[in-house]
Amino acid sequence: MITITTTEALQGFCTRARAHPYVTLDTEFLRERTYYSKLCLIQMAVPGDADEDAVLVDPLVDGLSLEPLYDLFRDTSVVKVFHAARQDLEIFFVEGDVFPQPLFDTQVAAMVCGFGEQVGYETLVRKIAHEGVDKTSRFTDWSRRPLTDAQKIYALADVTHLRDVYEYLARDLKKSGRQEWVEEELAVLTDPATYTVVPQEAWRRVKTRTNSGRFMAIVKELAQFRETFARDANIPRGRVYKDDALLELASTKPVNLVDLGRSRLLLREARKGDIAEGILAAVSAGLAADPKTFPKPDTSRDNLQINPAIADMLRVLLKAKSETAGVASKLIATSADLDAIAGGERDVVALRGWRRKVFGDDALRLCNGEVGLVARGQTVDVFEI
Repeated sequence: MITITTTEALQGFCTRARAHPYVTLDTEFLRERTYYSKLCLIQMAVPGDADEDAVLVDPLVDGLSLEPLYDLFRDTSVVKVFHAARQDLEIFFVEGDVFPQPLFDTQVAAMVCGFGEQVGYETLVRKIAHEGVDKTSRFTDWSRRPLTDAQKIYALADVTHLRDVYEYLARDLKKSGRQEWVEEELAVLTDPATYTVVPQEAWRRVKTRTNSGRFMAIVKELAQFRETFARDANIPRGRVYKDDALLELASTKPVNLVDLGRSRLLLREARKGDIAEGILAAVSAGLAADPKTFPKPDTSRDNLQINPAIADMLRVLLKAKSETAGVASKLIATSADLDAIAGGERDVVALRGWRRKVFGDDALRLCNGEVGLVARGQTVDVFEI
């Protein structure tokens, strides 16, 4: 098992990779104690059975630059293959300001190819490569050195079997003509907006039971402070304060340290120092906010007049279309999408791109009374009215 620990060795492997049509990649990282993921290991493999065709890259070694890898990412002649790539891509975007191009995500491709929703790597390896994957090292501390042989074997398996999975799915997509479907999905994964956190918008992730303007203004300020503090200190958001404590603070509106000390949910460390000062400043800013600037949650779908009969028929239609196309139903439309369509909403993901061809057009015709559904044995067909 080859472990790359120098920039020169990494450059050598990346140069070799350029002679192949694709390279498979995976990462091991830690995020429990940091805001940003800590990259601990990179696995890479190219087609072939030789030892040098699959390597580990140790990014924790002093002096190792990942620039050769980033240059490979920019080389559009080599497909970069990941499984469930989102977290891997976030790491490389944050650390190197780069996305691998072109990208292939086997989890996305597998859903398009009929392997179900959010299919796991082990399942694909078992069904396609007819191999087993030993996951006993999954929850180890990847930042500790030296790595054990068991860890190395586990890590390499995540890219060696991925070669067979990729080649199978790529052939299937080419045969079905659905490459564009996958590319449409991957466009989101390579959009910087997917990974760019705007502290001023952090309040949107906080679930509240009330939308009172002043309350929401304080929630916004508290969420913004927490996001900024956690990012700058590189600690998890929950280490600053959790959502339940944030909502408690927005309700009690503390104005001094004595008030903070009465909190039931605030961590002890947050009742003093920089965090305490930030909390009090955020509450003060929320109390002083101009009502014209109060944050307004998106309630556009709250008042939709959903026709339950149409919603039920759309679910039947989705199941039929999913089975016919051999595509995971949740990839086509979510339950919220169906309710929105039944309520008259038309700015829905399920009504755009390839989804519209597979499902959306007939869904709209069904809503307009132009087609109906008929059961024929074990199948459901669409018929003209």
